[in-house]
Amino acid sequence: MSQDLVLMSEIAIEDLFAISKNVTETPEWKQALDEISRMVRRIFIFDNLVVYLAEPSRQTIEVVYARAAGRGRSAEADMTWGENVATQILQTRQTVITVPSTDPSTNRLERPYILGIPLKLGDQVLGAIIFIRFGGPEFLTNCISLAEFIAQQITLLIERQNLLEQFKLMETERQQARLQQDFVSTISHELRSPLGFIKGYTTTLLRSDTQWDQKTQQEFLTIIDQEADHMQELIENLLDSARLQSGQLRFQFQIVRLDALMNDVILRSRLHHPYLKIKLELDSPLRPIIADPVRLAQVIENLIGNAKKYAPGSDILITLNQDDHTSKITVKDFGAGISEKYLPFIFDRFFRSPDTPNIHGSGLGLYICRQIIQAHHGVISAESIVDKGTTILIVLPNEQ
Repeated sequence: MSQDLVLMSEIAIEDLFAISKNVTETPEWKQALDEISRMVRRIFIFDNLVVYLAEPSRQTIEVVYARAAGRGRSAEADMTWGENVATQILQTRQTVITVPSTDPSTNRLERPYILGIPLKLGDQVLGAIIFIRFGGPEFLTNCISLAEFIAQQITLLIERQNLLEQFKLMETERQQARLQQDFVSTISHELRSPLGFIKGYTTTLLRSDTQWDQKTQQEFLTIIDQEADHMQELIENLLDSARLQSGQLRFQFQIVRLDALMNDVILRSRLHHPYLKIKLELDSPLRPIIADPVRLAQVIENLIGNAKKYAPGSDILITLNQDDHTSKITVKDFGAGISEKYLPFIFDRFFRSPDTPNIHGSGLGLYICRQIIQAHHGVISAESIVDKGTTILIVLPNEQ
């Protein structure tokens, strides 16, 4: 190897090692390759640089990075990008060099010198890196050696990125497993509680050695009815969560009048909870939107139920606003609010705020709300101030 090549290799090692080291701290793929491309061009002449990665499942190769840095930069879309060479490398697993005709009358952009290097990790070919020079100079032995060195560094970068993604996936799966374990524990407790009430009060009513007056019987039966409702809600949330996870929850989109839907939901809520103070404010008139009325009502009922549960005794304010393209629904309570550190997680599956450990809940309600709103191509978010209350904002498109 020549002295110049040794010097250039030392520069490449220093520069590319720094990029490889930093990629775990800044795992932005394009940003890292931009920096590599900039450093490489200081020591290696090229007009185009392209990185292809193999897609084993489809037996194809796809561009993940491309940069025009030299001649013909203004004609990027019409230039050669070495796709055929990349495909050949995937098949042969070998370095490929193509040399054009030397007719000086031909436009330089039509005379690409192409050097393609496989990105190898052991026996596996991850993809290819392509260097293109329009009109020359030709890729000589020393240049090929340096290009192979650069390919090795990019291969390491790719492998680090793959390992980082696998680590993130494992962390996500571990977190999901922990949440599911917590959920099993929580749901077991939640189901045991209403079952205990139902069993206890039913057994008491069935005692043959005691006669209960009508008022006491009515009180016991009311408790049994409420706890049965609680159990039914838990089971429905479990089923809806499972259907949402598997994509089997059906939606029936149709023309919906939001004001009528809200009035129906509020009326049902007041029938079940006569002491609830719910106020509806709306723009007038409201145009109908396209939505699933059953699922949308489920969302609002859940939000009212949450306000009743976590802000007992608080007024509940529901507002409707509409513009040409979207409809906005807010459900606001004036209760204890949610700590800022927990606010980003309240729509996560199984999440329950540590601020309210003594309040029954499965951690599925707001998760189901978010999934339903997303199925409407809408957005749901939350704002909260401790000791001042919580506001849930829903933005829906008027048309689907």
